[in-house]
Amino acid sequence: MSDTSLLNQLGVVKRQIVRADKAAVDKLARFGAATIHEAMGRVGLMKPYMRPVYPGARMCGTAVTILMQPGDNWMLHVAAEQLQPGDVAVAACTTDNDDGFFGDLLATSFRARGALGLVIDGGVRDVNDLAAMDFPVFGRAVHSKGTVKATLGSVNIPVVCAGALVHPGDVVIADVDGVVVVPAARAMEVANAAEKRESLEADKRARLAAGVRGLDMYQMREPLEKAGLRYID
Repeated sequence: MSDTSLLNQLGVVKRQIVRADKAAVDKLARFGAATIHEAMGRVGLMKPYMRPVYPGARMCGTAVTILMQPGDNWMLHVAAEQLQPGDVAVAACTTDNDDGFFGDLLATSFRARGALGLVIDGGVRDVNDLAAMDFPVFGRAVHSKGTVKATLGSVNIPVVCAGALVHPGDVVIADVDGVVVVPAARAMEVANAAEKRESLEADKRARLAAGVRGLDMYQMREPLEKAGLRYID
């Protein structure tokens, strides 16, 4: 995005967004981030530094997007008003920043609006409180450094969060394996593909447990031989 385009997007709050179909979101919630990423064609993943701030955190919901300025959490407060039940807040920053944008007070506000969690390409604090609340947060850092409220960003515009493009209303799935974004228009297609992949993996798991070698199940022996693999006794 050019500097001019970015400036035109600042100071904007879009109140009306089209969220992914709820049935598709509910179906996607049955599967893990890795399965969905693979089913979608190995796209949509955020960078691997995005980690849950406490063990067991996971979420699946529709994105309300937030563009923040470094060291400034003003737009998180603005975004709280736009959250609806089933949403996941997705916060990007105009530049890399690890400050503690989010803590238990904002989590309390987000939960009161029905939000399922937060994905933030920035820092988080009050981790023990977030864990006690069981409010899932995935971020790039844990940092006690506070923020100010001084510079406008935007809410519900397309953002790039940890390397992934997120549009308002897209489906965001996050678990211990990572964070993946499914475009709203593809939500049911990807959910069906994930279901099929899960079924195939269950069959493969049973065969491997029965002693079948992966070399045979995946028909690897001939291509390995052609590639020059030699066995030496």
